[in-house]
Amino acid sequence: MENNKDEKPGITDQLRQYIETRVELARLQAIEKGTSFAAALATEIFVLICIAITLQFFSITVALFLGSLLGSYWMGFGCVTFVYFLAALIVSAYKKKYIEPRIIDFLIKKIFRQKNNKENGDS
Repeated sequence: MENNKDEKPGITDQLRQYIETRVELARLQAIEKGTSFAAALATEIFVLICIAITLQFFSITVALFLGSLLGSYWMGFGCVTFVYFLAALIVSAYKKKYIEPRIIDFLIKKIFRQKNNKENGDS
């Protein structure tokens, strides 16, 4: 009976342990990637909200300034609206050819940079 305690585990026990370990490792890696993605997403959303609020107040400031120069606030707001309308037309005209490829390249580089940093042990 004492010989049973000193025996090494059989191949099936080792295989079961290996599979359990691999499943646990995959689970922990998925949790790490998910939380990393969520943190990056939350940070990016916060930055975008701050930029949007800043742009909104800047637009109001410019509209009020133009309104005071033109003698009518509705004309100032109309000028700012026209500038945004032109920007929207330009972006929609060039988005497929110039804007989307650059955004895709940026995101791919960012994803691979994060992957390489984690593989090399950097934060």
